[in-house]
Amino acid sequence: MKYKAIYFDRDNTLTHANPHKIKWRDKMIESLSGKKFELNYDKMLDLFCKAGYPKGGLKTVDEEIEFWKRYYQCILIEEGIKDKIEERANLIFQELWLKDRILFPEVIEVLEYFKNNGYKIGVISDTSPSLELTLKALGLSEYFDCYICSDLVGVMKPDPKIYQEALDKLGVAAEESIYVDDYDVEADGARNIGFTSFHIDRKNKFKDQWDIYTLKEIVYYVKRNKMGN
Repeated sequence: MKYKAIYFDRDNTLTHANPHKIKWRDKMIESLSGKKFELNYDKMLDLFCKAGYPKGGLKTVDEEIEFWKRYYQCILIEEGIKDKIEERANLIFQELWLKDRILFPEVIEVLEYFKNNGYKIGVISDTSPSLELTLKALGLSEYFDCYICSDLVGVMKPDPKIYQEALDKLGVAAEESIYVDDYDVEADGARNIGFTSFHIDRKNKFKDQWDIYTLKEIVYYVKRNKMGN
């Protein structure tokens, strides 16, 4: 198989939360509230609702910025903080905006391989319009040819429409493309329409042949495929 493109999910595939920024956020909120701050997934979803995340998704970066400022205000209010809510929320926003993610160690090496071998490279992520900005902030702008985010497409993975949008952007067929995602359902969604699709599980709990624990394994796969041809 002659591949022409490779697509990556962003969160927990290329990037993960910056522990130093998360620790800073939690300590800041705790210093203001006087109690331990914990943010689990259900609580985050509830705060998203209170901050007014639109049903149809955020459509511009400016709209996203305003949402995050409201979101941090909601956190402070939820934690019982009453004074200088807007000012303090803006401080948290400025500290975290485009700074709350870091790359997995092998990312640059893998992107270099695919770029140097003539691949088109894209990102498909269930996220908002700042997708491109977050990756540029991490120094990855030279690698990517398209950024596909669910808020702008109007559907989330594994809806076939979001994968097709990515294919159309780069002018390739699914059969000519590789995809990798940390969520097996979303990796399966790409495979179901013809991608060679990998599920990355960095805890190394393999289920089948398409499970990998590092992005380097995709490079090994491509090299073996070339040798087989």
